[in-house]
Amino acid sequence: MTQGLTHFDTSGQAHMVDVGEKAETHRVARATGSIYMRPETLKIILEGGAKKGDVLGVARIAAIQASKRTAELIPLCHPLALTRIQVEFSPDEGRCAIDCEVTAETVGRTGVEMEALTAVSVALLTVYDMCKAVDRGMRLDGIRLLEKQGGKSGHWVGS
Repeated sequence: MTQGLTHFDTSGQAHMVDVGEKAETHRVARATGSIYMRPETLKIILEGGAKKGDVLGVARIAAIQASKRTAELIPLCHPLALTRIQVEFSPDEGRCAIDCEVTAETVGRTGVEMEALTAVSVALLTVYDMCKAVDRGMRLDGIRLLEKQGGKSGHWVGS
């Protein structure tokens, strides 16, 4: 069952992957996700009326902070020196949702997919936290990797 899974040794024990021999390359990952809510909740966010303040501004900072702390949250993840984190929010009134897209970049020996995915997750969780007093039924959905570049495996784009 562990065939092809790089975080297990030949005995099936979990380990941190040795990236010491890998070449340092420019690496980029893009991830996305959405949070769905009641129309009234979206209106509060867009009009800046949340009691806790600028919801998307705080969520942007939370995403950046989370990306930098990914190795502390995901046990076998390598700590990375990130060179850029870009966080974009796109409110969609028709779907009663806010989409979040994060681009993470580094020059290193391992990819930044986990940093991008962690940033999206924490950004959306922050929106939930800041608005849960008015809408406990919000739903996070579609958190996924969109694209990764760099390294031996090259360029990958999700479908």
